[in-house]
Amino acid sequence: MIQSMTGYGKASATFGDKKINVEIKSLNSKAMDLSTRIAPLYREKEIEIRNMVSKSLERGKVDFSLWIEKEASTSAAQINIALAQSYDQQMQKLSEALGWGNYPNEYSMATLLRMPDIMSKDEIIELSEEEWEVVRQVVEEAIAHLVDFRKQEGAALEKKFNEKIDNIERLLKSIEPYETERVTKIRERITDALEKTICVDYDKNRLEQELIYYIEKLDINEEKQRLSNHLNYFRETMASGHGQGKKLGFIAQEMGREINTTGSKSNHAEMQNIVVQMKDELEQIKEQVLNVM
Repeated sequence: MIQSMTGYGKASATFGDKKINVEIKSLNSKAMDLSTRIAPLYREKEIEIRNMVSKSLERGKVDFSLWIEKEASTSAAQINIALAQSYDQQMQKLSEALGWGNYPNEYSMATLLRMPDIMSKDEIIELSEEEWEVVRQVVEEAIAHLVDFRKQEGAALEKKFNEKIDNIERLLKSIEPYETERVTKIRERITDALEKTICVDYDKNRLEQELIYYIEKLDINEEKQRLSNHLNYFRETMASGHGQGKKLGFIAQEMGREINTTGSKSNHAEMQNIVVQMKDELEQIKEQVLNVM
């Protein structure tokens, strides 16, 4: 079954006082185009994360986000009290030395809090193996959700493709009644032109030979057969598994070539109308096949 390149996956887990979140979004692209936003603590694992995502998703424009949420009580910045006391003592000495004599005052606290390194935030410097194992599982879970999303989208695309292929096949068969009618009309038109317009005697055997040559040039049996083969090959390729997007695009191009040739040879109004309808169905396939992985 084919897969779409459009997908979304999200997963989260708790480790200690942290909630680890992973979100992955993907859109269609000719190759793997991966952009990442990773929390500082986990950046040392970026290459490994990229390999995990690229191996599983293969193609697409992928946005990967990994971030941490902490409880307010643990994530709040801490005041370095010892450093604040040191700054306070120095500011008292400075006030006395300059003769200000009004320290401390209502501005003292605000001044202290703006001093360098007063507000400190404890961070884990090293990533433990236990935490990385949790992160890895969350990444794998988010990838799995995105792949499931891609499969659902792929099933919808496959259903639509089958409908369009069936429509083209039906339209192709509807051309057959007009082929015999077309030959008869061409023969009558040329004969009437010779008899009524030019008004000359002509060799009927020679005319028959020329008509056969002319009609053979307008024969579309080969185009019909090739188009039918392409339709069947398109179905077989869809059923052969994911990763067939580029091949389906090439097959659609070949289908378009045969439909265009059929149109240029039709020389019949009804046949040309049918060709236009086939082109419309094929164009819808071409638009959607760009999203197939």
